[in-house]
Amino acid sequence: MPTADRRAVEDYLKVIYGHTEWQPDPITPSQLAGRLGLAPSTVTEMVKKLVAAGQVAHAPYGAIELTAAGREEALRMVRRHRLVETWLVSQYGYGWDEVHDEAEVLEHALSDRLLDAIDAQLGRPLTDPHGDPIPASDGSVRMPAARLLGELATGERGRVVRISDRDPEVLRDIAARGLGLGSEVGAGDLPAGAAGAVWVTAL
Repeated sequence: MPTADRRAVEDYLKVIYGHTEWQPDPITPSQLAGRLGLAPSTVTEMVKKLVAAGQVAHAPYGAIELTAAGREEALRMVRRHRLVETWLVSQYGYGWDEVHDEAEVLEHALSDRLLDAIDAQLGRPLTDPHGDPIPASDGSVRMPAARLLGELATGERGRVVRISDRDPEVLRDIAARGLGLGSEVGAGDLPAGAAGAVWVTAL
């Protein structure tokens, strides 16, 4: 099992990657601290270690960006996290609003052999229960051409391809409205908070 420091590195890289997966702006140290629930000073020290290890680039007072090596490791962890989420929903009856915290623990503990067996058992899924793409074992990722529901113009409609799992309450609210991946929705169909968590593609 990875050491506590190793798990921390994996979590940092995964969060840095996730921040820019669906939007272009790199993450700032304060945003990273907020996402991880850590003190800014703690994050500053770890970022220095990641820079020294060649996994991130960070200029003083600037944003944090993954290097090629950091991105490779981040994608490895994202793949593990999303396969575990998919596995828990598919095989153990977890709700899509319940799997994130469980996956945060299990992603560090599973061997590569077991992870590949899970991937095969699930039929090599391309997305997790929230529509996030699952990176392939070679690190490639298929991103859909999607945009936020909240960005649609009045009267415009789209098909749901991704729902952020950051807030379980939002997931429950969306499910209670009978919506999910593949649903057709339009501008104004959801309150602003939920619309900011839903990505759609053109019909």
